[in-house]
Amino acid sequence: MHTLFCALGLEEYIRVSSYSNAKEIWDKLEVTHEGTSQVKKFKVGILTLNYETFKMKLEEDIMAMSDRFTIIINGLKTYGKIYPNEEFVRKIL
Repeated sequence: MHTLFCALGLEEYIRVSSYSNAKEIWDKLEVTHEGTSQVKKFKVGILTLNYETFKMKLEEDIMAMSDRFTIIINGLKTYGKIYPNEEFVRKIL
């Protein structure tokens, strides 16, 4: 518990300081930062839709498009949905 408390900022510490064991603290932090399983499924669905419908916007330059694409891909990886690199290249082209 001490290690978790040391790693937290003041706001998060206040949120979990009343819990009596490390498991309760961890579970609260997990739900706070990642959401419930239902929220995770919803986020994966949104990211997947953003990936599948990805196109360059008219006012966007190559760098902004690449950054936006990277954010989508990293979000999908965070939730365990990984596409092959060949598909990324095909999508960008």
